[in-house]
Amino acid sequence: MATFREKNGVDQKGEPVLSDLEGLESDGDTSITALVAADHEHEIKLRTMSWQKAAWLLCGDQVCLAIMAQTWSLSVLGWVPGIITMIVAGVLFWITSLTMHKYIMKHPHIKDICDFGYHIFGKSRLAYEFSGFMLLANNIILIGFHVLTGAKILNTLSDHSLCTVVFSVIVTIMGVVMSIPRTLNHVSFMSMFSAACMGIAILLFLVFAGIEDAPLYGYGGDYPSLGPVKTYAFPLPGTDFVACMNAVLNISFLWVPQILFPTFIAEMEKPQDFPKSLAVLTGISVFLFVVPPAIGFRYLGQYSTAPAFGSLGVVAYKKASFAFVIVPTLVIGVIYANVTGKYIYGRLMGKSRHAHSNTVLGWGVWIALIAGIWALGFIFAEVVPSMGDFLSLLGAAFDSFFGFIYFAVAYWQMFKGGLFKGAFRSVMTVVHIFVMLCGLFLLGPGLYAAVKAIIADYSGGTKPAFSCANMAI
Repeated sequence: MATFREKNGVDQKGEPVLSDLEGLESDGDTSITALVAADHEHEIKLRTMSWQKAAWLLCGDQVCLAIMAQTWSLSVLGWVPGIITMIVAGVLFWITSLTMHKYIMKHPHIKDICDFGYHIFGKSRLAYEFSGFMLLANNIILIGFHVLTGAKILNTLSDHSLCTVVFSVIVTIMGVVMSIPRTLNHVSFMSMFSAACMGIAILLFLVFAGIEDAPLYGYGGDYPSLGPVKTYAFPLPGTDFVACMNAVLNISFLWVPQILFPTFIAEMEKPQDFPKSLAVLTGISVFLFVVPPAIGFRYLGQYSTAPAFGSLGVVAYKKASFAFVIVPTLVIGVIYANVTGKYIYGRLMGKSRHAHSNTVLGWGVWIALIAGIWALGFIFAEVVPSMGDFLSLLGAAFDSFFGFIYFAVAYWQMFKGGLFKGAFRSVMTVVHIFVMLCGLFLLGPGLYAAVKAIIADYSGGTKPAFSCANMAI
């Protein structure tokens, strides 16, 4: 008979109990079939997403406000380094995501990035706990960023009609309500509207940027204090390493959502179809992550801000385009809250009946967790003086692991017996060595640049905690 600890997610040695069916992992297809069949016996069925719904979920997560910060990255790096960084980031995203999927197909009982880390580091409990801490820190800070963004949108649309803290509370309450559905299958419906609204916002911005005579605002001064709008192939004279590195982190942050992917795959009815969903996402991302920022840079030049809406001169244009961002701001927060809630819920409920049945205790704990996660995000949004710089810190500290290092290790675990067996395998091995080097570079110089930017912001004065100050763009 299973002990209490085994029912609640750990065995007698303290190791995570990843699945009752872990022994089936030697036969991937059989294991997947068994896992889906077992899941469908529960009241709350998780493994129900088709690859089409998974594609919408991926797009809902990726088609986000961060796209509108890429114009600023190009204004720092210039055309050549900027476009090269975008293309390299996209290629590495595709390769590492396929590596992740291939590894999970060999271990289909993996249900989140923590299980993934546990396996690739030799079933290490330390790796599991480290991954769990990083998952929580990453996701809660990102939820905080979306609370802050929501407050900024409401400030902009209402001409600061209320205290910013009140707007943040409104966004937090909306986020809690929208996060109550337990399955990502339900969240995928929201993602369709989220991606569509962000697409409309981007299109409106491009139209308005094109028809304006000139942008209004830039970080270095209002138009025309920085001269006529211009673009350039390489960074302008005087651009330092910290600025360039933060622009690179800004690009890499957009291309590194894989911390969520194991959870997405675990809720697909046919997880072997995930590459189809990934192909849809990659095609859309390549277009949206490169073309709109390039057009924005063409019209804004050295006046580019992050997000680029802030550079528009006509207030009506700014409001009309920025308004649509409220939907993806909330929905992306919901996705991160769902994945975070599932991790904590799994640790609390383990394999008890509350984990997968409609019980009062189960739903009570779930709603309390979601409310607590959004509340922590709200606190981060109010006390952090410069969320943009902290996102650079997050990109360096977390994306280095969850976008690069973990997948280089997973590749080595899968092919360590024949890393250079044949031309294709040799090329892929070299690529994954480069992936590891990229992760270490972000973790070293990238982290240094992010910390330097935060120190610089603090030295220039910061906004007080829980401030009512106007945050409109």
